[in-house]
Amino acid sequence: MPLDDAVSPLIRTVGLDGMLVSFGDRLSEPANRAAIAFRAALDAQGWEGIEESSSSLVSCYVRFDPLVLAHAVLHARLEELIAAQDWLEAELPHGRMLHRIPTVYGGTSGPQLAEAAAAAGLSEAEALESLSSARVRVTALGFAPGQPYLGELPECWDIPRQQALTPRVPKGALVVAIRQLVLFGVSAPTGWRHVGQTGAELFREGAERPFLLAPGDEVVFPAVSAEALRGMANGGVSSEVLS
Repeated sequence: MPLDDAVSPLIRTVGLDGMLVSFGDRLSEPANRAAIAFRAALDAQGWEGIEESSSSLVSCYVRFDPLVLAHAVLHARLEELIAAQDWLEAELPHGRMLHRIPTVYGGTSGPQLAEAAAAAGLSEAEALESLSSARVRVTALGFAPGQPYLGELPECWDIPRQQALTPRVPKGALVVAIRQLVLFGVSAPTGWRHVGQTGAELFREGAERPFLLAPGDEVVFPAVSAEALRGMANGGVSSEVLS
């Protein structure tokens, strides 16, 4: 059942041991904020039987042990938590980070910057200024460990994906489409346009915080030269606590 035809938020059953709480059927800032805030509130409950939670663009997924926590009991608890406040007006959770990830735009490091700029109705210089100054939220992680979807960009960046796949972009590639950025944690094919290159390590095995980024964090991708990036330790990434 589409969310627009239901009472929002909507609780769906996912298999035998999962539930999905959705706050919209398409990406919007309030729906994404609601999903992130609801997941944080859910984790804070400390309910026995919850094995995992995660947020996506507009939803919160909960995996539970049905031998410990009955489906009907969890459903009722989720309904109570939903009713506790207007989640579309919720504040983002505390502990979020602001990351600055130096990026080389254009040239061989971002071979589709000019193409993406034209699709957005911008000059290449205007596109570089727009992308390098935008402060975007990590809306979700997915596809590869620690790999973020980030948005939303200004409306001019509501450009379509390519009709054909780019066979492979390198690890650290910054790509753009549909008012969003994706920062690749691994080398992979993509239908999004490759506009820049970073040296960020998104997944750090064995670290206290294995993923560099988390949903709700904010990121800026300032422009640097290729020579400058080569001289930066850890890709030049700097991070600070937002709240």
